[in-house]
Amino acid sequence: MPNTPSPNNTLFHRFLYEFSCICVRTFCRVVYRTRTWNADHVPDEGAFLIAANHQSYLDPPMIGAFIKKRQVHFIARAGLFKFKPFAWLISSLNALPLREDTGDAAAIREVIRLLGEGKGVMIFPEGSRSHDGAMHPFKRGVSLLVKKAKCPVVPAAIEGAWDAFPPGGKLKLLGKRVYIRYGEPIPHAELMKDGPDAALRRLEREIDTMRLGLRATLRAATQNRFPAPGPGDNPISSGETASDQSSHSGSNVGAATTRSESPEGAKAHSPGRRP
Repeated sequence: MPNTPSPNNTLFHRFLYEFSCICVRTFCRVVYRTRTWNADHVPDEGAFLIAANHQSYLDPPMIGAFIKKRQVHFIARAGLFKFKPFAWLISSLNALPLREDTGDAAAIREVIRLLGEGKGVMIFPEGSRSHDGAMHPFKRGVSLLVKKAKCPVVPAAIEGAWDAFPPGGKLKLLGKRVYIRYGEPIPHAELMKDGPDAALRRLEREIDTMRLGLRATLRAATQNRFPAPGPGDNPISSGETASDQSSHSGSNVGAATTRSESPEGAKAHSPGRRP
């Protein structure tokens, strides 16, 4: 996909984006003692998707800000732009508003447009923030997006953000930690070789495995004080598929509401290198 210029690619916007990312990284490291692994897995050039679990409003700025070599865009619900300071922040971090009544088709078109410009886009395949801290099956519409994207997909996992800022709750600034891990980019042909549904299942497995590994690492770092036991300890249910979900909950593609070691097994307790 060609990497063509865009209005957001001005010197001022690049400065504003980098400055905002520095502010977010500093805040996260000081307040949430955030650690990240393998942000360098993001491709150096060309279009890419980042697919991540969705725990909190904190997810898009946190996951995006720790990627230092590329800018990342994400689709956000228009309602998030009503609070001016937050709207300024997420706009400077490449958030694009999407009206709630426009549906999946508009979101997919916007993502495909950005990818066609050679940009990176973050999506949340669960479609909305987790209500309990666990990861839930991905929406069926995401498989259509991944099929049309024809670019590498970088799986990513965030853990601790749900405890720091749960849906319907207040932002908590004390006693919380947030860890983030980026997986190996999966080439489009490899991801789609067994079809869109199998691609979705693979992303589910890889992201939830990373998330559970981060959760174990957080516990090891805090002598089991954080995070507290709860639904987030459970792996994604194998009994409910995205196609089952689509029959009763729609297929939102994930507007934000919005060469590595794996964290599996024993490695889940080994923090690896610091960012």
